[in-house]
Amino acid sequence: MPRSALPLPPSFWRALQIYMLTTVGCALLYSVLYRESFAQDLVYAAFVVAITQSLIVSGRYFIAQLLAQRSPQREPGHLRLAQNWPGWRWMLPWMIVSVVIGYFVGVRIGDLLLGVRYMPITIAHDARMVTMSLSVALVPAGFLTYVFYARNRMAEIELRAETAQRTAAESQLKLLESQLEPHMLFNTLANLRVLIGHDPQRAQGMLDHLIAFLRATLAASRAGSQPLSTEFARIADYLALMQIRMGPRLKIQLELPDELASCEVPPLLLQPLVENAIRHGLEPKVSGGRVVVSAQREAAQLVLTVRDTGVGLDAEAQHGARFGLQQVRERLATLYGEAGTLALRPALNDEDGTLAVVTLPYSRSHAQ
Repeated sequence: MPRSALPLPPSFWRALQIYMLTTVGCALLYSVLYRESFAQDLVYAAFVVAITQSLIVSGRYFIAQLLAQRSPQREPGHLRLAQNWPGWRWMLPWMIVSVVIGYFVGVRIGDLLLGVRYMPITIAHDARMVTMSLSVALVPAGFLTYVFYARNRMAEIELRAETAQRTAAESQLKLLESQLEPHMLFNTLANLRVLIGHDPQRAQGMLDHLIAFLRATLAASRAGSQPLSTEFARIADYLALMQIRMGPRLKIQLELPDELASCEVPPLLLQPLVENAIRHGLEPKVSGGRVVVSAQREAAQLVLTVRDTGVGLDAEAQHGARFGLQQVRERLATLYGEAGTLALRPALNDEDGTLAVVTLPYSRSHAQ
């Protein structure tokens, strides 16, 4: 069975459209100005425009990369150079050079192809005509260069916006961490103080979980991503602390398949969802309930769920904004766009409760 050809990228079709429009425009302009055959001028224009466009594009990349190597990352101009635009200071002289080279080389190729022994658009040694032809050729070359400038300007703006969104998301993550840590620490230390006098063994276990939780939190705050097993281990320590505090009212169930343990996920992704389940789902319920954290793969997506058997979604909504959910949504949108989502809905089972579902692209750890 023959393999289907890979589709050409949109940038190729855009470049082809620009080339065809510029070629036809030049041929029409020269045939009108010099009253020559449109078909003949179309042949010349095809080679002149192709060579000129290739020189402008390759020169733009080469000059930008050369300047980028000499520009420190911290300088504002590095962002522009990273988008392969060296600036008009360099592109304007290079555009003129490209037009001159493209004109004479393209004309020579056209002469050989058509069997013509003189240069097109009257006589080659007529300096006035050659100068006029080059001046006319500068118009489409200037248009072509401006198109590249406009496209890279838009790419630069999009990159700056993306960088700003990522920075804002990381700032929100730091804020979220600052919200999580004091709330958990104060309650844990208060319970630890009581347990030391009444049950030293449980107090020691609680202290071990607290140390592991804080160590994992510190490591997560310094990492851009982490294995899913690390996230689950951190959640296990957190839930163990909550279980010591809530006693038999809190039941824990963690479901992480071995084949998904090395998946890369953003750090502290599940923490707000688990804390939301406890604070707004189980703590208001006298009998408590169960928290189930699970992971599964669906095609190219990783699906993480946090389910509680608490008071339910409607009752939770009466308590105001749920903790950290908006930050999770914004982080997913910033990191994965439309591929990263968070859905919150009632759990479809006999125990009621709430189900939080996180969907993001499946990515395996490079260390594996």
